[in-house]
Amino acid sequence: MSVMDRRVLKSQEAIKTAFVELMTEKNFDQITIQDISDRANVGRRTIYHHYMDKFDLLDKLIEEHINELSKLCESAAEMNYIDAELLWFEYFEKNYLFFSTMLASKGASSFRIQFLNFVIEELKNDMDTIEGKNQELSEGEDVTIQFFGAAIVGVVEWWFKNGKPYPPHVMAQRVGTLLEKNL
Repeated sequence: MSVMDRRVLKSQEAIKTAFVELMTEKNFDQITIQDISDRANVGRRTIYHHYMDKFDLLDKLIEEHINELSKLCESAAEMNYIDAELLWFEYFEKNYLFFSTMLASKGASSFRIQFLNFVIEELKNDMDTIEGKNQELSEGEDVTIQFFGAAIVGVVEWWFKNGKPYPPHVMAQRVGTLLEKNL
């Protein structure tokens, strides 16, 4: 990796971190590009070089984390639910500032919706794997998937809002066991 590439990555990370930190302090609507620029210690032009505006920055940040979660799901395809959930909760803990901010922020309700849709799609994929590919959901299974999707998102929100009262392995054990028993 060249020096220029490292500088670009460093700037992008500073911008993302500054943005998420600002979201813990202000409503999304109140955050300006100048605020991000000042916090990240980069010029406004640097931000506009990478992102069209703060909405684009938020979208790309969300997309980045959803993509990482998707990769975790791919790598966990042959794991049991408990081990797979451990990968997720370790990732959530590692990216605590982002997830706790996105799930608590009124300005980032789009994240919760995207996260829920992602979880539901992953649960559908799990059901396909368990029951054989491309089968139609049997009567009521869509209700089960919606229920567990909302439950998983709710548990993750609760975990962050309560300051991570249990370590990732305990959360993975509880959530994974519930999924194994009910899906």
